[in-house]
Amino acid sequence: MPNKDKVKIAPAEGKLGVLIPGMGAVTTTFIAGLEAFKRGLGKPIGSLTQLGTIRLGKRTEGRSPAIKDFVPLARMEDIVVGCWDIFEDNAYQAAVKAGVLEPALLEQLKEPLSAIQPMKAVFDQKFVKRINGPNVKTGGTKMEYALAVMEDIRQFQERTGVSRTVMIWCGSTEVYHEAAPVHDTVASFEEGLRNDDPEISPSQIYAYAALKSGVSYANGAPHLTTDMPALMELARTMNLPVCGKDYKSGQTFMKTLIAPGLKSRLLGLSGWFSTNILGNRDGEVLDEPGSFRSKEVSKSSALEYILQGDLYPDLYKHFYHKVRIEYYPPRGDAKEGWDNIDIFGWLGYPMQIKINFLCRDSILAAPLVLDLVLFMDLAQRAGMRGIQEWLSFYFKAPMHAPELYPEHDIFIQLMKLKNTLRHMQGEDLITHLGLEYYD
Repeated sequence: MPNKDKVKIAPAEGKLGVLIPGMGAVTTTFIAGLEAFKRGLGKPIGSLTQLGTIRLGKRTEGRSPAIKDFVPLARMEDIVVGCWDIFEDNAYQAAVKAGVLEPALLEQLKEPLSAIQPMKAVFDQKFVKRINGPNVKTGGTKMEYALAVMEDIRQFQERTGVSRTVMIWCGSTEVYHEAAPVHDTVASFEEGLRNDDPEISPSQIYAYAALKSGVSYANGAPHLTTDMPALMELARTMNLPVCGKDYKSGQTFMKTLIAPGLKSRLLGLSGWFSTNILGNRDGEVLDEPGSFRSKEVSKSSALEYILQGDLYPDLYKHFYHKVRIEYYPPRGDAKEGWDNIDIFGWLGYPMQIKINFLCRDSILAAPLVLDLVLFMDLAQRAGMRGIQEWLSFYFKAPMHAPELYPEHDIFIQLMKLKNTLRHMQGEDLITHLGLEYYD
């Protein structure tokens, strides 16, 4: 039965504002899904918060409630979305251009989607080189842009009457950057904003504006944003949760399924070659080497951390790992991922695994956006601040405390997530030991 150490969680009263930088394929697929579900035009397949269950207590107790009935999540019907984008298209026009969803479905959702007009975006061509658009803030310092985003947030909250707000990045991948001195403290970062420091990216401006406005922040892309000392300090000071980074939607999802299985059976790995073809805006942006480098780092790290070559040198110390992304416009959002995996077994005999994942990028990512905004809102109402490592389940390069290595094994990640929910509600954590059944 539940213990008494239940975390105090404020109720999910009123509407939940979801603010999204970037209104492309992922965002419009997410918004269209919300509107479709309201009208009974589909189900939120892929969403743990909406379709998942959680086992409580012993297997013999038969307690496995739906997650959405177990913890006080906001309802999908109470989500109100606002966006920024460099293009002026409303959400209906953007969804049509993205080409993810069937025109017949979009036509049924035309009215609510057309009502969502993007705010002018903070944009810097140095950070995203392959695209440009007219709907951008101009003529200010980076601090003035941050203040403008704070004003956008305030006006959105006032206009919609939302009681709580979460921001989640669904924009393009920025070029690869590592933390610089300007990212060391809140004071140095604010000085950098005032001085237009070239190391401060648009995503960092959005995150700063969100945190200063009391809004939690999730990073769905692989670039440097809240994973720096300055914004981590700000999140803790403002008692806000942050999480990231880079949605684990397609090929890396496959890697975090397969690699733990190989390791569990102590089968060796000689090499893993991964390539993708995709033709959406994401593919176009990633065709530029700087943006690809951000993605390459996040896609490459999972195998090394899961397989732990230092602990298993005979099996995983020297495997060869290559990652490729190719922009191929005819494919649109229907991404194709190929993996060739060279493994070896008993007496070193070689074997191969080949995976051809014909996935749909935004169809896989949209439920992750839904889960993240609902869980981040829950975390904020529960007073959880700083890095939310329990949400690693959703990310290719999960944020973690500096002294820890990131956990990439998807099965451990899911156990961590569900045990966090059990802890919040004062239930016993589940270890899967099971010895008590046989005493």
